[in-house]
Amino acid sequence: MQDTPSNGLIVPSPVPGGGFTAFAPAKVNLALHVTGQRDDGYHLLDSVVVFAGTGDQVTVTPSDRLDLSIDGPEGQGLAADDDNLVLRAARFLDPAGTAAIRLTKRLPVASGIGGGSADAAATLRALSALWSVPLPAPGATAALGADVPVCLAGRPCRMQGIGDQLSPLPALPDLDILLVNPRVGVPTGAIFKGLPRKDNPPLDPLPATPSAVLPWLAAQRNDLAPPALAQAPVISETLAALADLSPLHHGMSGSGATCFALFARGAAAPALDRLRRARPDWWSAAAAVL
Repeated sequence: MQDTPSNGLIVPSPVPGGGFTAFAPAKVNLALHVTGQRDDGYHLLDSVVVFAGTGDQVTVTPSDRLDLSIDGPEGQGLAADDDNLVLRAARFLDPAGTAAIRLTKRLPVASGIGGGSADAAATLRALSALWSVPLPAPGATAALGADVPVCLAGRPCRMQGIGDQLSPLPALPDLDILLVNPRVGVPTGAIFKGLPRKDNPPLDPLPATPSAVLPWLAAQRNDLAPPALAQAPVISETLAALADLSPLHHGMSGSGATCFALFARGAAAPALDRLRRARPDWWSAAAAVL
């Protein structure tokens, strides 16, 4: 079951037993510029973020205690301990709140598409409905992680600061997206440490029309790509495989190793079939850009 976006926001759906389920879409950085670093160590970002119609799912039901169970094809090895971002998000919303939370994991872990942050945002949405408490402002959730505010906003955004400054993007063209992960984990901390400089230029002025988006993207960067490629050279192979599919644009999301390719609406599914025949060992998914 997958929720449908409403005015850019993802609305939880009721489930039997008085609970709610919320979709946790993959977050994709179409461009990511690292523009500075604060004295407390947090990096300053300037990024264009969109969401894909594929992702995890969080289901919450009434319970006399707070607990988490994990299933799904990508859930193996993911610990349901107190440090799990889903439980941290629940305690952030209400330290005394109780619920049975089930995370169905379909996105690969630590892959640069915000899986944990998307799960945290979906948890906040679902528990807000279950507990009848208001959602926090997206920027206030930056304490949970830099990607949580934009995932809670759930719409295409320009993300700045430490992830807490969000502004809506101009209209985007209707696009499909292909996501590919070569089954290599990339530690985010090591990627940031590998940056040769942390005071890079910000994004160019945003395009004014949908037809200008793709040419504009071609002139932007992911500043984390060079250190990620040094850490995991297979990312270069992944990008080459996507380029062979003749997309409108392709690149690496976040700190990797997931890469993306943009296609005209309806064209990503055939590209996914070709890719899976060539690399059945890689994780891949195709969906609309939400």
